[in-house]
Amino acid sequence: MASRDPDFMLSLARGLAVLRAFGEARGPLGVSEAARRTGISRAAARRCLETLTRLGYAAREGRLYHLRPKALELGYAFLASEPLPRTLQPVLEQVRDRLGESCSAGVLEGSEVVYVARAPARRVLSITLSVGSRLPAFCTSMGRVLLAGLPPAQRRQLLAASDLRPHTTATVTDLEELLALLERVAVRGYAVVDQELEPGLRSIAVPILGPRGEVLAAINVGVHAERWTVEAMEAKILPLLRRVAELVAPAFRVPAGASR
Repeated sequence: MASRDPDFMLSLARGLAVLRAFGEARGPLGVSEAARRTGISRAAARRCLETLTRLGYAAREGRLYHLRPKALELGYAFLASEPLPRTLQPVLEQVRDRLGESCSAGVLEGSEVVYVARAPARRVLSITLSVGSRLPAFCTSMGRVLLAGLPPAQRRQLLAASDLRPHTTATVTDLEELLALLERVAVRGYAVVDQELEPGLRSIAVPILGPRGEVLAAINVGVHAERWTVEAMEAKILPLLRRVAELVAPAFRVPAGASR
């Protein structure tokens, strides 16, 4: 277990868990709620919240805690240290401007897609996404591209442990059907998701490949179903996404001997 590893700092892990809990709650947290969301004791949750408050990352009002602007420094540290967002952003904006639709890039973390860059369109749907947003992988186009890049046994294991709840009436939640979909994605080299995450939202994604053909990340375009058919997306958006993915692939590749 990580907690028995002498190099593992349990207190830091708990503090980070409490920080993530604010994002899940999308609002202030009390001690009990923080403990419930993180699975740690109330005493540990209180110490984490008090430490964050004393360091200026959080503030307390009565029994509730909320994050302060200083917490943004943690996200900015990633943006400043990683070349990916800086490399991707202008490219995604060019795709957005050409198509008039939102363009994003993401990586797989557990059973979720984490957005590492995004150029939103001026016409937005009800779903609000930004860098750092997380979405379930099983019902998103980028998620399916990323899952399809895993070995079949790993795909099954990850999906079996995922929360396959439906988000719309079109969401595919059957494990075997999902595995068959992922196999088709792996063969075709792209994924289309038609209103499975949100009614009216269609998206198409392609993988960003490493030098050995491994899937490193994904890039997608999301559109409104009233403006684009699936056939039009495959004819007009897919070739553009494939060219963009090939263009940005070097930014995702780590030199030999380096670590990510």
